[in-house]
Amino acid sequence: MKKRLNRTIAVIMAIMMMCAGTSCGSSDTMVSSEKMKSAEVYMDAEECAPSGDNMMIEGNSEEYDHNAENTFLSTAEHPLSTFSTDVDTASFTNVRRMLDNGQEVAPDAVRTEEFINYFKYDYTAPQAGSADKLSITTELSDCPWNEQSKLMLIGLQAQDIEVKDIDSNIVFLIDVSGSMYTENKLPLVQKAFAMLAENLGANDRISIVTYAGADEVVLEGESGSNYSDICKALDSLRAGGGTAGAAGINTAYSIAEKYFIEGGNNRVILATDGDLNIGVSSKEGLTSLIEEKRDNGIYLSVLGFGMGNYKDNKLEALADNGNGNYAYIDTIDEARRVLVTEMNGTLFTVAKDAKVQVEFDPKTVSAYKLVGYENRLLSEKDFADDTKDAGDIGAGQQVTVLYEIIPAGSEMRANSNTNEPVPCSFDGLEGRLLNVSVRYKERDENESKLIEMPVEIGSYVTPESISDNMKLACSAAMFAKTLGNSEEKYTAEQIRKYAEGISLDSSELLNMLEKYERL
Repeated sequence: MKKRLNRTIAVIMAIMMMCAGTSCGSSDTMVSSEKMKSAEVYMDAEECAPSGDNMMIEGNSEEYDHNAENTFLSTAEHPLSTFSTDVDTASFTNVRRMLDNGQEVAPDAVRTEEFINYFKYDYTAPQAGSADKLSITTELSDCPWNEQSKLMLIGLQAQDIEVKDIDSNIVFLIDVSGSMYTENKLPLVQKAFAMLAENLGANDRISIVTYAGADEVVLEGESGSNYSDICKALDSLRAGGGTAGAAGINTAYSIAEKYFIEGGNNRVILATDGDLNIGVSSKEGLTSLIEEKRDNGIYLSVLGFGMGNYKDNKLEALADNGNGNYAYIDTIDEARRVLVTEMNGTLFTVAKDAKVQVEFDPKTVSAYKLVGYENRLLSEKDFADDTKDAGDIGAGQQVTVLYEIIPAGSEMRANSNTNEPVPCSFDGLEGRLLNVSVRYKERDENESKLIEMPVEIGSYVTPESISDNMKLACSAAMFAKTLGNSEEKYTAEQIRKYAEGISLDSSELLNMLEKYERL
């Protein structure tokens, strides 16, 4: 009886939240009152109520893939380290949501590279007029968490572009199934897309496709200048029914193809909690489906929402295999960051199928360990294979990579007097340490370009001289290791040491550390 009562109360609360209104005129969206005259919402309580088996999610059925942490590899046996780039940030904001709610963090939800790449670094941009869309920055110093290794930072900076000067054809693909009824799902989706729509112009085309038990075209090819019509369409959405995501994906891509703009920004933006349960719904099936769509010049952005039954594994697979990026939206401020402040990077790809290959010199490097990117690893031959799908980098976006490096002659040996590990050293070594190679394709081309940068031992800087880039990346990596599957754990004080008092914005990391300490 108590269980049934709790379910009833939960449904009533959900109805009350929905019926409170999610109008595009919310102050959170910064939308002018003039634009909102025709965007008011009048909601019937019965229409707000979720239906079917999705009425109430009991317990936690969130799904994450497990990825074991990378280990040290011998340079003599594996001189090449190859992986796909990653600009996703979903892991960081999803874990932030857990800490905000006072939850214990699921270790599999933590992807170290997404913690590192959430933050903005001070990298040199490609030179003006250069044919290169990416630049490479490197830094070499001691490893703050392991005295037996050195640490190498590799930073990629993409060329920035003003997307407002490029016409866009965008399809909002919105999950309106019963699992999306809570305030942090469909209502937040509506506000997020309203903010994005406000920044579009007359030459932009907006379509809205929804899916629940079936897919529906709510708006088709509307000019970005008709904000009120876009807003009305968003406000009309109600949650209820099953989740036929595959049907929605097919329809969204068909609409995107119909309004395709040559040389423009053609993109599907999927907003969902990932709880697909009708038609193609497995991770493997969705991956196969989206792979069929990715070569038609239409890009994909995946935005995750909600908690309790969130399917991170499916959403990451869609983004990774569909020429896309993946973010988790936990607040209206995060929606503003992804869709307004960083709109250029989210919506416009400048380097597609971007891959990194680092060649270590066995004469100077004994072993190395890639920090993060466990599910982005590629084979050596994949690097030069232009048919191999890889990561996409948006305008102005960055990719940050860390490697632990054990110099030659500094293998993990014990001091005969103290029986303790001996700190590694470059003493007696000189010359090249490694070579960084990056391949990527221009957004409208199928043949990759190659840029390279050698790293010499002489570039080493002492821990006292490391940049704020290195400090922030180290803090983010240490925090991810502590929360995730790594055996390495650190105190909040150890992590905070590198994030405080720097010129870069580390406030989100410091705030999360405070919440972590209170758990």
